[in-house]
Amino acid sequence: MATEGGVGLGLEMETSGLQRHPKKPGKHGSGAADLAQATDSEEKGIESTNLQAAVSVTGDRRSREDKAKQEREKELAKVTIKEEDVERIMTEMQISRAAAERSLQEHMGNVVAALIA
Repeated sequence: MATEGGVGLGLEMETSGLQRHPKKPGKHGSGAADLAQATDSEEKGIESTNLQAAVSVTGDRRSREDKAKQEREKELAKVTIKEEDVERIMTEMQISRAAAERSLQEHMGNVVAALIA
C-alpha cells in the first residue's frame, strides 16, 4: 500500500503484468442475431399479396376518411350564419373572417359557443 504523508491511499501496484478482465456483455450484443434474422427474412422474400393487402387497407382507410371529411363539410355548409355574428366574433376574438365563419358553422350558428371555443 502506498502512503503519502503518513496517510494510506489504498493504492496497490500490479506487478504481475497485464491482467485480462472477462469480456462484459455489451448493450447491443444482439446485433449479429438481428442481422441474421433480417437476412433470413430477405431470403424468404416479402410476399406480394401481403404488400398488396396492406396497400389496399391503407387506401380504403384514406378514402373513408376523405369521404367523412366531405360529408362534414357539406353539413357545415348548410348552417346559416348571420353577418353580424361573424363581425362580432371577428372583433371580439380578433380573428379572420374565415376563422370566425368556420367557428360559427362548427357551433351551428351559436355565437356564445363559438366565442367560448
